[in-house]
Amino acid sequence: MRFDIISCQPDLLDSPFSHSILKRAQQKGLVEIHIHDLRKFAINKHGQIDDYAFGGGAGMVMMIEPIDKCISELQAERKYDAIIYMTPDGQTLNQRIVNQFSLMENVIILCGHYKGVDERVRQHYVTHEISIGDYVLSGGELGAAVLADAIIRIIPGVLNDESSALTDSFQDGLLAPPVYTRPAEYKGMKVPDILMSGDTPKIEQWRFEQAIERTKLRRPDLLNE
Repeated sequence: MRFDIISCQPDLLDSPFSHSILKRAQQKGLVEIHIHDLRKFAINKHGQIDDYAFGGGAGMVMMIEPIDKCISELQAERKYDAIIYMTPDGQTLNQRIVNQFSLMENVIILCGHYKGVDERVRQHYVTHEISIGDYVLSGGELGAAVLADAIIRIIPGVLNDESSALTDSFQDGLLAPPVYTRPAEYKGMKVPDILMSGDTPKIEQWRFEQAIERTKLRRPDLLNE
């Protein structure tokens, strides 16, 4: 899978893709991540990519021309399955959306900044608008990293144990059950006996019941859905 991320602050994306699972996914050849500095497509020698909003108001707006130039250059090289715009008023990201994106081959992620992009970009270029939550960040770069991380980790071959991703929270509409590891007892706190029994069917049933109970307590809206 290939990600082309368009940003006016590309340095913000250096760290997330240079460590841990995301780094190994690239080393394995399972993922390509290309970060494009929007200022290379600026309208003048001063690197201008934004301007004042028509009609007045506070804040600057990302211009259509640099974005069009960047996207057009990328589309001249390959076909893209999605052009995703990271924006606070987009569809809230969830595991179902992540799963759908993970089946794609080539994806562009456009990082918003300032007061956002010229509306014509959203109308004529963008295919999906995604938010990572009901709050506002300084730019879309952190959101783009979150989205890419969520997608990449479920691509087959990225995790050493692929079944691990399938048992994550939200994959089956439930929160994950509690987990324990050694030691079996610490300062009087014991691991549930069922997990030490070796009875796999009973353990799985216990985990399922715990997942339902945890979801009822913490995210009852998931059960309603």
